[in-house]
Amino acid sequence: MWAEWAQQIFLGVIGLSAGVAVAGGLFAFIVELGVIADFADRTHTGDKILFYEDCTAIGGILGNVLYIFAAGMPVGNAGLAVFGIFAGIFTGCWAMALAEILNVFPVFMRRAKIVRYIAAFTISLAVGKGFGAGLFFFRGW
Repeated sequence: MWAEWAQQIFLGVIGLSAGVAVAGGLFAFIVELGVIADFADRTHTGDKILFYEDCTAIGGILGNVLYIFAAGMPVGNAGLAVFGIFAGIFTGCWAMALAEILNVFPVFMRRAKIVRYIAAFTISLAVGKGFGAGLFFFRGW
C-alpha cells in the first residue's frame, strides 16, 4: 500500500519537475527570441518589460493548468472570439520572431559560396516543412 503511494508521489514529482523544466525552457526561448522586448520597443513601454514577461509566464501556466485538468470556461462565443484573437496574435508573434531568425540562412549561403542556390534552398525548406506538416495533420501522427 505504502509502496504504491510512494511510487505515485515519486512519479508525480518527476513529472512536475520535467514540466517545469520544459516550460522554463520555452519561456526562456520566447524571451531570447526578443518577441517581448521587440513589442516593448515598438510600443515605447520598455519600462514595463518585466510585467510583460510575468504576464507571458502566467498565461503559459494558466493555459497548461486548463489543458491538464480539462477545465472548461463558460465564456460563450464572445469568449471564444477573444481567445481566437489572442491565439492568433501569439502565433503571429512566433512566426515573426522565427522569420527574423531565418536571416541566418542567407549569411550561411554567402559564406559557403552557394549564393546561386538560395532560392532552391528556401523552396526546398518550404516544401519539406509543408510535406511534414501534411503528414502530421492528415495521418494523425
